[in-house]
Amino acid sequence: MNNIKLMDLIKKRRNITTLLLCVAGVLINTLLSTVVTVFELPLYLDTVGTVAVAVMGGYLPGIVVGFATNIIKAITDPSSMYYGVLNVLIAYTASFMAERKLHRKIHGALLMVLAFTLIGGGLGAIIPWYMEGLSFDSEALSGIIYETGLFGSGVSHILSSLIMDLPDKAVTVLLALGIVHIIPEKYYKLFSFKLWLQNVPEDDEYRRKEFSDIRKISLRIKALIVIAFALSSTGLVCTALGARTFRKILTQENTHLAEETANLAASVIDGDRVDEYLRKKGDMEDYRETKQLLEKILSRSPEVDYLYVYKIEEDGCHVVFDIDTDKAPAAETGSVIPFDEGFADQIPELLEGKEVEPVITNDKYGYLLTFYQPVYDSEGRCVCYAAADAAMEKLNTYERSYLTEIISVFSGFFIILCTVVVWLVDYHLIIPINSFADSMDRISSVSDTQEQMDENVKIFRSLGIHTGDELEKLFLSVCRMTRNQAEQMRSIRRLSDSTAKMQDGLIITMADLVESRDSDTGAHVPKTAAYVKIIAEGLKKKGYYIQKLTPKFMSDVVRSAPLHDIGKINIPDAVLDKPGKLTDEEYEIMKTHTTAGRRIMENAINTVDGDNYLKEARNMASYHHERWDGKGYPEGIHGEVIPLSARIMAVADVFDALTSPRVYKPAFPLEKALAILEEGKGTQFDPKCVEVFMDALPEIKVILRKYNKEA
Repeated sequence: MNNIKLMDLIKKRRNITTLLLCVAGVLINTLLSTVVTVFELPLYLDTVGTVAVAVMGGYLPGIVVGFATNIIKAITDPSSMYYGVLNVLIAYTASFMAERKLHRKIHGALLMVLAFTLIGGGLGAIIPWYMEGLSFDSEALSGIIYETGLFGSGVSHILSSLIMDLPDKAVTVLLALGIVHIIPEKYYKLFSFKLWLQNVPEDDEYRRKEFSDIRKISLRIKALIVIAFALSSTGLVCTALGARTFRKILTQENTHLAEETANLAASVIDGDRVDEYLRKKGDMEDYRETKQLLEKILSRSPEVDYLYVYKIEEDGCHVVFDIDTDKAPAAETGSVIPFDEGFADQIPELLEGKEVEPVITNDKYGYLLTFYQPVYDSEGRCVCYAAADAAMEKLNTYERSYLTEIISVFSGFFIILCTVVVWLVDYHLIIPINSFADSMDRISSVSDTQEQMDENVKIFRSLGIHTGDELEKLFLSVCRMTRNQAEQMRSIRRLSDSTAKMQDGLIITMADLVESRDSDTGAHVPKTAAYVKIIAEGLKKKGYYIQKLTPKFMSDVVRSAPLHDIGKINIPDAVLDKPGKLTDEEYEIMKTHTTAGRRIMENAINTVDGDNYLKEARNMASYHHERWDGKGYPEGIHGEVIPLSARIMAVADVFDALTSPRVYKPAFPLEKALAILEEGKGTQFDPKCVEVFMDALPEIKVILRKYNKEA
């Protein structure tokens, strides 16, 4: 009892249970990650809780745990935020495999390890590579693989990452599945987020989940397309604008740095002695002191790759100072360097000693931003330029790192937002609409009974859709409509039942009128009707004439059976009640009761528009004396050309005649009557009708005992 109450409480607080599961998953991830860090293990183990929660609770709790874990880790390690998308993808993959029960099998667990390794080791290796580039340590695994010469630097980097990540993911899957197996699977359905306020029949569980009746684009896909387009287009525009602004800011910073460095360099140069420096090629104490100052300036400007001083002449750039660096040796003082093509537009201004805008070039010296600061002599003339080259290559690295960070973080949020939107669409649109449609299909289908229709309406009303929007308004309107429809159908069924009872009463009355003229028939009407019902049901049960034996046909045949001898009302009493054998002339008169019955029924049919059960009454009245071999009357038709209702009545009519006493004969014993039927099988009677009649012998005996008072 206590367990039942606990389960009821958990179901009512289902989302709280799911949140607690998510908190537990985050704690597991954080705790194991901390343990790994403290003991310096070559593992991560920060996705164990993510995988376990995704398997038990589905994709949404899984990605919540995965992304929340990375947000918490980002407090102490900001780079963790960039890897949030990996945890999200692992959660999706774990949920996808769990839905297909792969986690229960060994090969499925191995497949999970492989998939997680490709995500964590493969994609996880690409992110830092793109952000920071590659650097190899000869003792590191990537360096060892690269030095084999079998693979390039990129492939070596990814292979080493996959190899290093494989043990982590193997231990992760082992621990996660261990946690999963501790908790009984019957509780898993309590671990998913729920906003479903409707009461959906349990047998619709699979349909609600898979929506297998959707053949085109579902609402879920449409919503996902819209949100994906909106988020991706907004993200692309924002990322592009952010990257442009980022590049602009970095360029301005490099320009400012190069300008300050060039200005500082220009301030330490004595413009009056530049020509002397060139003539003596720097062989002066003052020159050497100035060069040392320039070297210090360059060393204190890490973002500046080159620092030099040129005197611009018509024949090129005359080197006054050139500071030696690791990237390029210094040019000799007094040497002439040809003009760079990137400065073609600035050469006239440089020759005139004017200030020029910074120039960005990309040549053999690298991707550089150059700032030229004029150096003036005591008379105010520009005698040379101090130039500082800021490294723009680092700008590309920073920009690439920035884009990677933005894309990584955005991808994680993008997946989460899409997931939440799809989840909300599922619960507020797709599930209600599908349940709505399924219930309406039940109601719109033809119900055999009023009770069935009432039950379908009850199921529909029990949905209780509470979306708080137009869908709920539509649901309430349809509830009223279905309730009114059920009441209308109840009234129609009552009227139909009353009409049917009245018709049946008239039929029995007419049959009794005919039977009352024939004092020798003895309950012929109810007995033949009972035999007809047994034969029709037997044919249906055996699958004979399945297309013909519809519920309406069977009802019409049973209701019409009492009218099969209606034509005897036209037979004179002298013939109808003759105690002895009929003469040939009298027999011909007796045979006319079939055609007379047909005329009577056709007249009745013509008075009523539309399809009605009297058509089968006409067929039985007209053809119940036809034979399977074509030797019957009135038309001598044969086989299945004879209407099925008449073939059924032929067996019932003859059997009752054989087992009932007549003035001209006693009642035959049951065995003899059955033998006569068996003998006429395939000649007088439809073999299938005789077959099912024989199979129903226990029921036949009940009818005989009821009406003949004998077995």
